[in-house]
Amino acid sequence: MNEVTDPTSETYVTPADRIAVFDNDGTLWSEQPVYFQLFYALDRLKEMAAKDPSILSSDVLKAAAAGDMETVAKAGEDGLLEIVMVSHSDLSVQEFQADVASWIETARHPTKDLAYTDMTYQPMLELLRYLRDEGFETYLVSGGGIHFMRAFVEEAYGVPPNNVIGSAGKTRYEVVDGVPTIIKDPGIAFIDDKAGKPIGIDSKIGKRPIFVGGNSDGDFEMLEWATAGEGPSLGLIVHHTDGEREWAYDRDSHVGKLVRGLDEAEARGWLLVDMAEDWKRIWSGTGN
Repeated sequence: MNEVTDPTSETYVTPADRIAVFDNDGTLWSEQPVYFQLFYALDRLKEMAAKDPSILSSDVLKAAAAGDMETVAKAGEDGLLEIVMVSHSDLSVQEFQADVASWIETARHPTKDLAYTDMTYQPMLELLRYLRDEGFETYLVSGGGIHFMRAFVEEAYGVPPNNVIGSAGKTRYEVVDGVPTIIKDPGIAFIDDKAGKPIGIDSKIGKRPIFVGGNSDGDFEMLEWATAGEGPSLGLIVHHTDGEREWAYDRDSHVGKLVRGLDEAEARGWLLVDMAEDWKRIWSGTGN
């Protein structure tokens, strides 16, 4: 670290250029058996359907409301996007984020019976704090929804909401009962995954990061771009190897698949973190 923080070092990096970016799902908190945002979407869809069954206008929506995850899984990415779009739409951004914050406070993981924010990774929280202590600005760059993450990131990670780059649905401006409001609409505006991640970073930050943390091939382009710049840089991949305390998965996983990153990390100089071997403790909310 002294190489970039010591002003006498030949590779000194000014604080303004000490940019660190992190993926969220599988990098800062768990992501199995599905992304946690989908659990929120399913809970909200059930609540909406109880009030208005007509919103269940497709087989995948009906399956989701009934808890039929096998049918939901078979619907693939298009089915998941349909569930998210229906469950996340027709609310103001303020209402949506308040609902997410309320859900985060009470919801429990279906198999681990833990609060979702207790499933943030203790070593990664320590890393975030360490980097900030060393003058780094920390950002989240995730395929998850930007408004979903902004509801809890400051409390969970110490990252301010304005330092979140994520996937975004369509929105519109409207004056509602005399109040200027941003409304969430159905539809996708931007997917912050794979090649979308460096594009999102360039658009929102305007600088190439010198530290990148990820866990899957969805982070590959972000790692590749950041570590291709001039001067010092570091790429880090969290490898999920602990089937006892968390989950063990990589090449064949339907969530957080890691193939190319696993094969190329050593040659590219990226640090591969073995969760089972390198972490004494995994989650922030337990002693595991």
